[in-house]
Parts: sequence; C-alpha cells; structure tokens
Amino acid sequence: MKKTFLMGLALMMTATASAQSITGAGASFPFPLYSKMFAEYKKDKGVDVNYQSVGSGSGQKQITERTVDFAGSDNPMSDEQLKAAPDKLLHIPTAIGAVVPAYNLPGVTEPLKFTGQVLADIYLGKIRTWNDKKITSLNPGVTIPPLPIQVARRSDGSGTTYVFADYLAKMSSEWKSKVGVGNSLQWPVGTGARGNDGVAGIVKSTPGAIGYVELVYAKQNKLTYGSVRNRAGKYILADNGPASLAAQGVVIPADTRVSITNSANAGAYPIASFTYVIFYQDQKYGNRSEAQAKALKNLLSWMVSTGQQYNESLDYAKLPSSVASKARSIIGKMTYGGKKI
Repeated sequence: MKKTFLMGLALMMTATASAQSITGAGASFPFPLYSKMFAEYKKDKGVDVNYQSVGSGSGQKQITERTVDFAGSDNPMSDEQLKAAPDKLLHIPTAIGAVVPAYNLPGVTEPLKFTGQVLADIYLGKIRTWNDKKITSLNPGVTIPPLPIQVARRSDGSGTTYVFADYLAKMSSEWKSKVGVGNSLQWPVGTGARGNDGVAGIVKSTPGAIGYVELVYAKQNKLTYGSVRNRAGKYILADNGPASLAAQGVVIPADTRVSITNSANAGAYPIASFTYVIFYQDQKYGNRSEAQAKALKNLLSWMVSTGQQYNESLDYAKLPSSVASKARSIIGKMTYGGKKI
C-alpha cells in the first residue's frame, strides 16, 4: 500500500514538474520579444519557457519530430509540410515584424532609399558597387562611396530569409525564376551567417556590407537601415506603425497562414510579416501529460493577450484585434486525447 502511494506521488510530482517547463525552438526573428515575454511569464506564472533561437527551418523540423512543445517560425508551414507531420499542426501569429536592409557605408548618415527591384539585383549579384546608377538615381544629393557591395545573408534555414525572398519574388521575375522563395536558398552571391544576430554582426564589422535583418536587430546593433518603396510608390522607413499597416486590408484566413509582404496599404512598410507559433492540435502524444498540455495552452493564450504589451517596446507591432481573436479561437481548438483542454 505504502509503495503504491509513493509511486503515485512520484508520478504526480513528475507531471507537476514537467508542466512547469515548456520547450520551444525556431525563429531568431522574434527571439528578443520571446525572451522578454517568457521572462515576464515566469515572474507571473512560475513557468519556465526554454526557447532556442535556431532558425525557422529547424523549428519546423523539431515540431514535426515532436522534440519540442512548440516551434517559432516567421513563415507558415506549407501544405506539403503539414501533411508530413504525424498529426494536425496549428499556427497562431504572435507579432508583426519588419525585415530591413541594413548597411555599413562610412560617411553616409541618412537612410538610403531602395526599391524591391534594386534589392533583388543586389542579391542576384547584378549590382556590385554602391555608386551604381540604380542606387544613386534613387538617392539624389547623397554622396555614396564607390565601395564594393559585400552581401550578407543567412546560412541557416530562416524565416527571415523566407520573408525577404517572398518580397523579392513579388518585385522581380528574375528572382522568382532563378532563386525563388524558401527558408534555405541557393544564393547567387554573399557571405552566410547564422541567425539575425550573425547577419547583423557581418554588417556591423564590414564596410560596404548590406544584410537583411529584423528591425530590432538593426536597432540593437546601431545599424543604419534604408527605406523601401511600397506598392503605393512611397518610401517607408520601418517602424511599428508601418509594419502593422501591412496587415490591414489583408484577408486573414481561418488558419492565419498568409503573406503580408508588398501590402496594398498606402502607409505600409512592404517587407513585413507575422511571426508564428506552431503546435499540435491534439496534445496527447509520447509521454505528455494533460498538465503539460494545459500549461502550453495557458502560455499561448497569454502570448496573444497579456503578452502583447511587450511587443511595441521591442520594435514589433501588436496583433490587430481581429487577428488576436482568430488566434484565441485556434488555441481554443486544442485537445488532449480528443477532448477539449
């Protein structure tokens, strides 16, 4: 009797302990935000959330293999990827972020203007020096040094890459046909680095460099970044407001998987994206307890409600109320062994 009681107590303690720890992995794009969110969540709820910033591609792989509780990704998984998963995966957006062209040009203090076509030509290797006419014609009156362009890009499977490539494919038919869209690409030119922080590091240390990074990484590293011409013909410098406008007027599907690059909104910044958390609808798999499932549901619900207060101070836009409502509806579909949590 005593032995049975002790075994039961041990199992209860294990379930309680595991419910107090949640694991996630994936995108570096939202890592500064998630670091803040999860630190505050631990203070508030006493639950540890261990999130590894390893790139969206790795996060998608780990959630498919069920080695983490959730994945972070800046691009939604494709229909083919979802079919390859062992059970139904769900997506919820947690923030909107902007990808900016950051550069290192000694003596140039004001933000340069870029078009999508010019950015595509730089990353195709067709524009090789900073004083190329395609750049100088967009920036009359700015003295641009004749430095070689040192292209920096991601070497890992990256949602930031996906967002940037998604935008370039909409702006350049050559990019679309030769390079395409994906987390990992066959790059025509450039030096690769892991994570947004790795690309920011190359730009910061290399005169003549250009790299695409999430806005907060440009600001944290004190990098200069340019404005980008949007669909309405306006040159927009990334900020929370213009990033948020990218989602306005866009039909958000029930599963929230959508691209918001090159938004038709006249005030929108054109290289913006939702960043997602991906998780299984039914949480009963492996040796997961119902307590773990409830802990994850509680965390996700907090991230799209109370946790939104941390977005703007870290240069991410909050979710529009209609999108937050859809996210809560998706979270409400979570089950454990077929029963609602």
